[in-house]
Amino acid sequence: MMIPLSLGEIQVLIATSVFTMGMLCNLLGVFVLMTRGYSREVRAIAAQTATIGKKGLAQDVTGLVQSASELVAAINQLVRTASGVGVFLISLGMLMIAGAYWVTTQVQWPVS
Repeated sequence: MMIPLSLGEIQVLIATSVFTMGMLCNLLGVFVLMTRGYSREVRAIAAQTATIGKKGLAQDVTGLVQSASELVAAINQLVRTASGVGVFLISLGMLMIAGAYWVTTQVQWPVS
């Protein structure tokens, strides 16, 4: 059994679906930025790594200092990646909302 829908109804259905997905992407992006940014755990690891690096310099242990600097670089990359994902999700959400608006403007509304 087919559900008879007009072209305008299908366009409104598509616009509503895309708008809803865009809002969900925006919310998810904000959530990622708030929770996966420079969190408490990352700050604690960075502080401990800096302490290890200072001890390594005082004791002239080059391998330890090199490992500590690589760990700091990895932490910075982790923060950048999480922020990048959040910004991408927000950008995608805004693009989907703009697409839903465009689809809505293309609907031929019946004149009563």
